[in-house]
Amino acid sequence: MLIVFGGLPGTGKTTLARAIAHERHATYLRIDTIEQVLRGSGVADPVGPAGYLVAYAVAEANLRLGRTVVADSVNPLAITRDRWQEIAETAGCRIAEIEIVCSDPNEHRQRVEARTTDVPGLVPPTWQQVLQHEYDAWNRPHLILDTAGLTLEASLTELRAAIDRGCPV
Repeated sequence: MLIVFGGLPGTGKTTLARAIAHERHATYLRIDTIEQVLRGSGVADPVGPAGYLVAYAVAEANLRLGRTVVADSVNPLAITRDRWQEIAETAGCRIAEIEIVCSDPNEHRQRVEARTTDVPGLVPPTWQQVLQHEYDAWNRPHLILDTAGLTLEASLTELRAAIDRGCPV
């Protein structure tokens, strides 16, 4: 199964994606990590689509091995989401598409401004950058999980149930 997370920075998607990957012993692909390695190596700066292209290839290889893959990224464009869908189809596996949102702007801003990163060299975006981030509306059914006011455990409970029933809700 391919489990694809998307959503603006600070919504909780990395926390949730990591937890699901850990629980399901899945291959975990975080675009922030891939992009930062590409930037840091000097191979690609600006990174452009390179981080996603690397993740797509690694995801498909792991899906073909029968592994569950969790992809964690902003996933802001319809073209990136379409490519994840194509990869699942090519690998002959199910896909769960999950958009994480935080509908409370004050809570979202607080999360963004309090964020730290575990990716060496990665500079988290400012609140203004999050507000200005390009983000296409989703054009097909998918799970939307609003983390505003929810505990991590409550979010995970809802997320697990949705994935197990095949999303979307």
